[in-house]
Amino acid sequence: MVMGSLREETQVVVIGSGPGGYVAALRLADLGKEVVLVEKRERPGGVCLLEGCIPSKALIHAVEVKRSAIEAREFGLGVSGLEVDLDKLRGWTAGIVSGLSQGVAGLLKRRGVQIIQGHARFSSPTSLEIEGGEISGIDFEQAVIATGSCLNKLPDGIVSSVWSSAEALTLPRVPQSLLVVGGGYIGLEMGLVYQGLGAEVSVVEFFPRLLMGADKDLVEVMVEQVGGRLHEILTDSKVLAITEIDGDPANGFNVEIEAPEEKIERRFDQVLVAIGRRPNTDDIGIENTRVVLDPKGHIVTDQECRTAEPNLYAIGDAATGPMLAHKATREGKVAAEVIAADGDDSLAAFDNRAIPAVVFTDPEIAWTGLTEAEAGEQGIAVNIGRFPLSALGRARTLGRTDGMVKILADPQTGSILGVGMVGPLASELIAEATLAVEMGATLEDLISTIHPHPTLSEALLEAAEVAAGEAVHVNPPRKVR
Repeated sequence: MVMGSLREETQVVVIGSGPGGYVAALRLADLGKEVVLVEKRERPGGVCLLEGCIPSKALIHAVEVKRSAIEAREFGLGVSGLEVDLDKLRGWTAGIVSGLSQGVAGLLKRRGVQIIQGHARFSSPTSLEIEGGEISGIDFEQAVIATGSCLNKLPDGIVSSVWSSAEALTLPRVPQSLLVVGGGYIGLEMGLVYQGLGAEVSVVEFFPRLLMGADKDLVEVMVEQVGGRLHEILTDSKVLAITEIDGDPANGFNVEIEAPEEKIERRFDQVLVAIGRRPNTDDIGIENTRVVLDPKGHIVTDQECRTAEPNLYAIGDAATGPMLAHKATREGKVAAEVIAADGDDSLAAFDNRAIPAVVFTDPEIAWTGLTEAEAGEQGIAVNIGRFPLSALGRARTLGRTDGMVKILADPQTGSILGVGMVGPLASELIAEATLAVEMGATLEDLISTIHPHPTLSEALLEAAEVAAGEAVHVNPPRKVR
């Protein structure tokens, strides 16, 4: 590295310090590469750590603890004087984020990764210009694009004083009434946080149902549970306009909604817009390279995370595929190992058969591999085994029998093709299911694996038995005479 000049030189530059970028930088350093990481924020960690996954899950946990305390009355455990201290909750969440960000910075420093703050743009396939940083640019041999994603822009007719999910995570206040625009995972998670903190929450969704990416039967279980907590759920509906009452957001908002059969108007103290994310690829100088974008702005890559420009790699939300932190982390390792091979054949490839998805509602929803909807759309024959948590001992001891686990298997080989679940700790249980799909496990493999009793993990074994026609703890299907 040439220090003390306006430009830096390095073997590899990583753009972005999210769960894909910082992992790629650490792995590259471990493999002996000279690495510079460019991050436009003051702290490393990316959206997931600073204003996404981590703070949202901290708030979700806090609300779930409150709800559990209230529901404990059913067990004979009365709780009195329960209140929410917003200042302490903000401080607790901020402390988690700060600690993790400092941990990332420490790991990078100990590995010898240089962090440069600024906005990076490609001026050529081997050079970057840095805006707002202490240096003017970087010349490099390879680069990993890990620029992540940002919230979709507000559509016309929506005032800027509404909350984004990032703003909502800072807990500005708990409004008396809140409208969440968007019935995806972000909108539902944040809506349930504010409902748990005391707001009257309504949700409006453009599509015919909530969480269109998840199987309908899983979503229905969740909706049945949260429906009583939410004030109103409007599906197949479109927000036409959001206006501040008397021009002042402190007075609340009037919202015009086009529902299936009528246009309606509602008043809310606050509005939260959660209408998805888009990749950060429109202001990084892609036009000065041969990198190809798909119609949604994601960078097209191969299994080695390589772009159409041979020395440039893309990972995470900036690249094609699901916009999930754990997918970015895996891609970061793959890209690093391919780069470190220096042209030799590398065994690293993003050829994963399953990428788990989790929605941290209450109850949680998770799925991995082939979904039932995808099987139907693609004409793939599957055996499906469903096991209700109401038949599981551990679920009953938790007082949480709302949910199920289902397994999709190949009718001929018994290979597990996909798993879906809804219920408590689905976010933890889905890892075993993902391993089963990734390793090409069969129903018999899962059935013959001893699961500890009494645990929620037994539901996977039970669902496998149902799919194999060997159900023990649920009644077998009636035989047709």
